[in-house]
Amino acid sequence: MKVIKEKHAFAMRLTHWVNFPVLAIMIWSGLLIYWASGVYTISIFGYTLIKFFPPKFYEFFNLRRRLAEGMAFHFLFMWFFAVNGFLYILYTIISGAWRELVPKKSSFKEAWLVVLHDLHIRKTTPPQNKYNAAQRIAYTSIIIMGFGSLFTGLAIYKPAQFYWITWLCGGYHFARILHFALTMGYLLFFVVHVVQVILAGWNNFRSVIAGFEVLEVSAVPEFQQLPEEPHLKVDPNEPEK
Repeated sequence: MKVIKEKHAFAMRLTHWVNFPVLAIMIWSGLLIYWASGVYTISIFGYTLIKFFPPKFYEFFNLRRRLAEGMAFHFLFMWFFAVNGFLYILYTIISGAWRELVPKKSSFKEAWLVVLHDLHIRKTTPPQNKYNAAQRIAYTSIIIMGFGSLFTGLAIYKPAQFYWITWLCGGYHFARILHFALTMGYLLFFVVHVVQVILAGWNNFRSVIAGFEVLEVSAVPEFQQLPEEPHLKVDPNEPEK
C-alpha cells in the first residue's frame, strides 16, 4: 500500500529553486568580472599546475571583454541572493526547521558512516530522520558559505566604504581569494548534490518539487485481532473462582 507523506514545506522549496538560477547568474557574471584580472594559479616551485582559467575557456563560453555587463548583473542579482537567503533563514527560525538542519554532536561521526554507506563499503543504513548527518553538515555549511560570499563581496565591492569588512577579510586581495574559493565551493557542492539526488531516485526529487513523497507501507492493519488460544478460552457458564 502506498501513502503520501509531506516532506518539504512550500517556503523551503521556493527559496531552494529561486536560489538555483540566482546563484547560476552570480557565478556566470562573476566569471565575466574575473576575466578582467584572472591572476590566480596553483603553482609549485614556479611551475604553474592550474590556471583559473585558460583563455580558451573564456572563448568557448563567450566570456571575454564583457566586464561592464558582468558587474551590472553581479551587483543586481546579489540583492536577490541576499534577500532569498534571508527569507530562507527567517523561515527556518520561525518554523523551527533549523532543528532538522543544524548538525548535532554525533553528526560528524555519523557523516562518516553515510559516506561509507554511499560508497557501498558499509551495508547498514546510517541513522536518518528528515536529513542524515552528512546532509545536516552540508546544508549548514552552504548557509555559512552564503554569509561568507556576501561578506567578502562587500569587501571587494566597496573597499573604501566598508574598510572594516575588508580589514576583517585580511585585505582586498585576500578577500578576493576567499570570494573565489567560495565560488569553487558552490560548484563542488552542486556536483555532489546532483549526484546524490540522482542516487536517491525520483521519489526524493519529486519531494523537492511537489513537497511530498510516496512511501510503501505494510498492508497489515495497525490493530489486528489475534486468534484465541485454546487454553485462554473462558466458559461463560463456569462460575468465577
